[in-house]
Amino acid sequence: MHDRTKFSTNTKPRRFCIMVENTYKTRLVEYIKRNLRKKYPIETLRIALINQGYMRNSVDEAIKIAVNELAKEAPVIKERPEIEHEVLTEEPIVEKKSLWQKIVGFFKR
Repeated sequence: MHDRTKFSTNTKPRRFCIMVENTYKTRLVEYIKRNLRKKYPIETLRIALINQGYMRNSVDEAIKIAVNELAKEAPVIKERPEIEHEVLTEEPIVEKKSLWQKIVGFFKR
């Protein structure tokens, strides 16, 4: 007699589990990328997802993947920015007289 409590060698359930896990992570990665584009801080997204019940490891892996994908999408700057400068002419410095100097100057006339 065969013992039916033994695990079967069929790999279909495992493939299905991997497929579900991949779509789960893909959805997390897309969510994180979308919110990073909206300028939300990574740590805020991480805490919010963990508080919503997502596993910490899955969230951390999804953040790594999202950051790497966004880094690949970022434009590469091939040329150095050109710095423009302009020489300003110096204006003569005019000394301001204090109130006391103005009063004394008024009576000296």
